[in-house]
Amino acid sequence: MSASQAERAQALRALHRPGSPLVLPNAWDVASARRFAEQGASALATTSAGVANSLGWPDGEKIPAREMFAAVARIAAAVALPVTADLEAGYGLAAKELVERVIGSGCVGLNLEDGDHARGRGALVDAERQAERVAALKQAGRDAGVDLVLNARVDTYLGGGLVGAERVAETIRRGRLYLEAGADCIYPITAHDEGEIAAIVEGVGRAPVNVMALPTAPTLARLAAIGVARVTFGSLLLRRALDAATSALADYSKR
Repeated sequence: MSASQAERAQALRALHRPGSPLVLPNAWDVASARRFAEQGASALATTSAGVANSLGWPDGEKIPAREMFAAVARIAAAVALPVTADLEAGYGLAAKELVERVIGSGCVGLNLEDGDHARGRGALVDAERQAERVAALKQAGRDAGVDLVLNARVDTYLGGGLVGAERVAETIRRGRLYLEAGADCIYPITAHDEGEIAAIVEGVGRAPVNVMALPTAPTLARLAAIGVARVTFGSLLLRRALDAATSALADYSKR
């Protein structure tokens, strides 16, 4: 298993090409993962909010780690594609144990956010300490034989008082630290202004940057033009699926 996981990790990493964005659907269960695979996805991500909500838990590391890992393992086993797991801030697990659980789930990558759940939405952990955690996770993966694809989420756009140029500068500072520590991609979640995204891409040396496919974000063509490498959806696809189901039910009830 480890050998094939190592190959899938490398395949996923190779899909991160600045200027040719990897469109990575976020699955929340086996059914959604299989549907996205059937539609031609080259790789899949999971959504922590979607997985948690589907199992009756709110977002924000409220779901027990064992339930999250069981869910992402079912998703990874259901498709013949590289799967990267959204694991929030890592559920308080030490780097070695977190990596062991990721590899044990069959996934080949993970999201790791730098938000401080203990202090609330918009609060950030110390960037230097987060970089040390990124480095430890990358080394633990290599030691285990699977160089996991680490997408370092930067939560500067979720509140906390940073705005405008100051927010862009702090996003770049954190992104550089995480990339220097070994992160494969950085993810300034909810950044949607084209000029700010372009500044971040340039500020981190045109390393892989992940953008969320918000309705207010630039088009895929524009994201490609400014050098973005990865586009994900978070829980947006789940929300649209629920909206469609609710609409279908309402339409039927009106007949």
